[in-house]
Amino acid sequence: MPGFVLQLRPRHDGEAGMRVGFTVTKKIGNAVVRNRMKRRLRALARDLLPAHGLPGADHVLIGRSGGIERDYQALTAELVKALGRARRACQDA
Repeated sequence: MPGFVLQLRPRHDGEAGMRVGFTVTKKIGNAVVRNRMKRRLRALARDLLPAHGLPGADHVLIGRSGGIERDYQALTAELVKALGRARRACQDA
């Protein structure tokens, strides 16, 4: 099970900028754990979205329980894979 869920929605408003949002539910743990997970998701987005994100789309990363213990390299590989699948799905639609 991946450490996060990626939701992506093209805006179709002519703007090329990417927007990103982060959420982690209270099921994950206390505020310290949730904030740590959000920091990891922000770092992933900062590193990968400029190269792999979909311009003109909203990206939402939802933290899951396995994400806090997962290696950062594994999270990076999962996000690249998820962004590739989302890009292909948007191009096919």
